[in-house]
Amino acid sequence: MPTEPNASQNPSSPLFAAIYDPATTLIERTLLRPHREYLVADLDGTVLDLGAGTGAMFPYFDSVATASTEFHAVEPDPHMRRQATEKASAQATPIHIEASPAEALPYDDESFDIVVASMVFCTIPDIESAMNEIARVLKPGGELRFFEHVIDDGWRAGLQSALAPLWKRLAGGCHLTRQTGRRLVADRSFDIIEIERLNLGVTPIRPFVQGRLRKRSVSPPRQLSGD
Repeated sequence: MPTEPNASQNPSSPLFAAIYDPATTLIERTLLRPHREYLVADLDGTVLDLGAGTGAMFPYFDSVATASTEFHAVEPDPHMRRQATEKASAQATPIHIEASPAEALPYDDESFDIVVASMVFCTIPDIESAMNEIARVLKPGGELRFFEHVIDDGWRAGLQSALAPLWKRLAGGCHLTRQTGRRLVADRSFDIIEIERLNLGVTPIRPFVQGRLRKRSVSPPRQLSGD
């Protein structure tokens, strides 16, 4: 069963939520489009959008929806969730949105065929708990699909580290220095289908990793590396 959420770990960010869509409109239409399309390619079954934000993935879900797909989403920030709810209401495909954090998903075991994570692991306070929950709610053989920004190399990594404390306060809890790709592929509940590092974006939001993991039918004892 999921652990109880800690509201203090998921701060509300009204200013960040208000400026997010206007600030990212051009990037969404150009740079991010092929990567969001990657996340929804050949979707089938029951799908969970982990940390939906303002609902950027929703139009892509709508574009691939079939009679056999069902969409759910979680978003703990009430200001982000309000915008996501408005976007969901404008889509032809129903999307069921919950307020829960990634560390305490309100779903039964083995409920989902696919979990989609798009630029969300940077803001999850407890990645290990979130991965426990993802593994719990995914069916054996189900997929975790992700597109996440990570720490860079060289001088860019130094700049990210210097900016990280201020950035986290201003950008809704976003961590600039996480090695998310390494942490996800190290999770022993999953096998790697594919993973790719992309020299995409502009410092400090650069580079990205995208990929797909498959939940093992029998999960070994869990082990995750730290930040």
